[in-house]
Amino acid sequence: MPAGKMLRAGAPRASCLAVGLWMGAAAAAAPPSVGACGPDKLGVSRTLSLNTQGGFEAGLKTYPRTLALADHEIVLTFDDGPASGSTAKVLDALAAECVKATFFLIGRNAQSLPRLVRREIAEGHSVAHHTFSHPAATLRRLSEAAAKVDIDRGFAADDKAAYGAPGAEPRVKFFRFPGFADTPELDAWLASRNIAIFGADVWASDWLPMSPKAELALILSRLEQTKGGILLMHDIKAQTAAMLPDLLRELKQRGFHIVHIQQGDDPPPLRPAPSGWTSETEKIISQIFSQESAQKSRGAAGKGGAGKAAIPQIPEGSGAARP
Repeated sequence: MPAGKMLRAGAPRASCLAVGLWMGAAAAAAPPSVGACGPDKLGVSRTLSLNTQGGFEAGLKTYPRTLALADHEIVLTFDDGPASGSTAKVLDALAAECVKATFFLIGRNAQSLPRLVRREIAEGHSVAHHTFSHPAATLRRLSEAAAKVDIDRGFAADDKAAYGAPGAEPRVKFFRFPGFADTPELDAWLASRNIAIFGADVWASDWLPMSPKAELALILSRLEQTKGGILLMHDIKAQTAAMLPDLLRELKQRGFHIVHIQQGDDPPPLRPAPSGWTSETEKIISQIFSQESAQKSRGAAGKGGAGKAAIPQIPEGSGAARP
């Protein structure tokens, strides 16, 4: 019931006081108003309203094309949420700098924490999709039918959490593969449903344990090298939530600009990869799968159990590459 209707004639003074306190608390929890987003804030420099008709793939870590961003432009993306504690802190940091991001949700997490999903939408962020269960085997090692079920369950759980009920198709047709482990068949199936597939151009590598200070230095060094791009972080990581306010301030000081992406009507601006491009994630996935298969074979031959595979190093030299 609207608060104004509760203040009818004859309402007890205590009720009026309670409503006033509730409204004050709601105002205090609200993100900064437009008027608060002055030149001292990082803000959003522009918004891309992307038409996904026919599907597309973007992100140079995996695909031979990416969004055609200008020099020092960044798209902020977060995977695997929502999570109690850390996602709210990430949202607080974004609100404080008047910045918008895209959240690729795990369906079962969205199902458990719909309040956070609705907060993301209320504060102007894009809610996208990252399967229902984020299977450890990745979708590549599931049957095609099982992979499609996990994807569709994720779409439905995310949209139910976000909007109250799922539709026949996801409201926002942005998807990211767990571990970037796609298949040609799944790519074609998503494209036939007009769903865009996002990889990344820059990794925070926050799946590795590190201090917020170390993560900040790593992200900034990579962004200075690439001059921007689609940045992947994880809002489930406490270290990332703690690091984010400093990152946003540093981006402002270093002349970076935020580009927000949302579902819309404009053709996606894409640019091809530079000459000599190869898929970094494909190389890493192949190495991981080969090592795991070799360990299983040794275990089956009676030479010990299948231990955890040694995980290949990211070429940038900063640690393991299992997004």
